[in-house]
Amino acid sequence: MEIIQSKNIKKKFLRSVVAIGNFDGVHLGHQKLFKIAKKISKKNKANFGIISFKPLPYIFFKKIDFFRLNSDTQKVFYLKKNKVNYLLLIKFNKAFSNLNAIQFIKKIIFSKLKAKYVIVSRNFLFGKNRTGNIKTLKQNEKNFNYKTIVVAPKKKGKHLYSSSWIRKLINNGKIELANKMLGRKWSVVGKVIKGKQQGRLIGFPTCNISYKEYVLPKFGVYSVNILVKEKKYKGIANLGVRPTINGKKILLEAHLFGFNQNLYNKEITVEFNYFVRNEKKFKSLVHLKNQIKKDIIKVKKYVKK
Repeated sequence: MEIIQSKNIKKKFLRSVVAIGNFDGVHLGHQKLFKIAKKISKKNKANFGIISFKPLPYIFFKKIDFFRLNSDTQKVFYLKKNKVNYLLLIKFNKAFSNLNAIQFIKKIIFSKLKAKYVIVSRNFLFGKNRTGNIKTLKQNEKNFNYKTIVVAPKKKGKHLYSSSWIRKLINNGKIELANKMLGRKWSVVGKVIKGKQQGRLIGFPTCNISYKEYVLPKFGVYSVNILVKEKKYKGIANLGVRPTINGKKILLEAHLFGFNQNLYNKEITVEFNYFVRNEKKFKSLVHLKNQIKKDIIKVKKYVKK
């Protein structure tokens, strides 16, 4: 997959099949849309591309942290796995946000890509103040020489597979259901930082990751997998502020089973399996240590199953 800029689009990517969206999480709903787009591209002997945005429009307007399901690097990795030919990553800034729906069609879909097919989900909105929709796309097909394909959203019961729903599941600690919607383990990537080494003092050394970019899970203890380079370790993690030691900064602390190497300044991936218990303030570090022992026994029993 090639990551391209709107100023320099190769000839081979013109007249392609294009899907448009944030695609945060690249969940099973997105993957359904990609599958349909790939069939159309194969039938028409055309490339299949994605138009997406950096930063995500919601983050740009709200200026918030704790929102994303995956980082830009993860997003690129998942798109590659879905055999996307190219990603047109548009810088979302004030000037771009002021493009109305027709200007977006004219400048991006038509002038830049000369797209043959535009693939979107049924609830797709675009342009300044999100005034453009499916009807807008269809009304302008003849003017700008493309065909709109609308993909019905994937459903689970009454719920649509959506990034917003998955965020809510993670917010509420419902990791197992979120993983089902994603079609894989939800994970965060971060560099290990040096902490106060309280975990080492009580016999459970942890890899600490500063937490800011990703959606905020329910504070508490989780069963996790930790990927160090390409090797995977089972473990347990706490996401929260560490009230027992009067912590204030949100931190992800992961303890790897059977691992004692120094990982400071190394990048690791933490995959979340399921929620174990709420974060709470203990009377002392001794009480905390005893609880961690119980948590580890519980998680290891689950791993054996």
